[in-house]
Amino acid sequence: MSTVPAKLYYFVPPEDGSKPWQNINAPANGERRNNFGVAEHVLDIENVRGREQEFTLDKNGFQFYTRPSKHTEFTDDAKIQEEYYPESAELIKELTGASQVVFFDHTIRRRRPDQTVDTPDKRQPVGRVHVDQTTDSATRRVHRHLPASEAPQLVQRRFQIINLWRPIKHAALDWPLAFCDFNSVNAKEDAVPTTLKYPDYNGETMSIKFNPGHKWKYLRGMTPDEFVLIKCFDSKDGVAKFTPHTGFEDSTTPPDAPFRESIELRALVFYDY
Repeated sequence: MSTVPAKLYYFVPPEDGSKPWQNINAPANGERRNNFGVAEHVLDIENVRGREQEFTLDKNGFQFYTRPSKHTEFTDDAKIQEEYYPESAELIKELTGASQVVFFDHTIRRRRPDQTVDTPDKRQPVGRVHVDQTTDSATRRVHRHLPASEAPQLVQRRFQIINLWRPIKHAALDWPLAFCDFNSVNAKEDAVPTTLKYPDYNGETMSIKFNPGHKWKYLRGMTPDEFVLIKCFDSKDGVAKFTPHTGFEDSTTPPDAPFRESIELRALVFYDY
């Protein structure tokens, strides 16, 4: 078993006991505003290269695949939606058995060490342990992005929010993504709903408190031909419900490795049962 020690940054609740919140847009002073703390913990992250097929969405909350993308440019948002969305939707349906996939956004991240502020048009790797959705925000997403005539029926059946994450241009040796096995998570104790303030509405994500039992995994040197499905929500009981994840600084990264570039698609995934 190959592991690497790494600094992971966990959520610390607000001292006054209030609900945590974060403003997604950087204010004028260049610092993101929030009302909670962050604590650094050094944990071992296991490189599962060679054993990646052992991990599944329903068992662990994440799953690796190899499938080259037909779209390779990733420079034009309209082209990404026109070309990459449809092929990715078919991939998710094929790999999960879902009947319908609706993407509601995507984010391209390019690490820029000289950029101290993460802005909406220049996203950096996220260096804090988190989950993108909560039960409430996942349900709201369905009503927000699907017609009012369809949404009530869709949330009565199984639905998920799944991110499809893929490196761009070169292997992601720099600042790779790590995943916490859901089997090591105490879902009720570790996850804390956190308001995410956008200019036009409030979303909700889950911040993650430190748990020494967390088991972290990553696939070292993921290439653009490889991708990972990351479960952020699942309405079905008895399966992995979500996957805490974070970017991290890997001490085994070669000094000449190019800075990480990646794209993540966020999908509402529906089933006929």
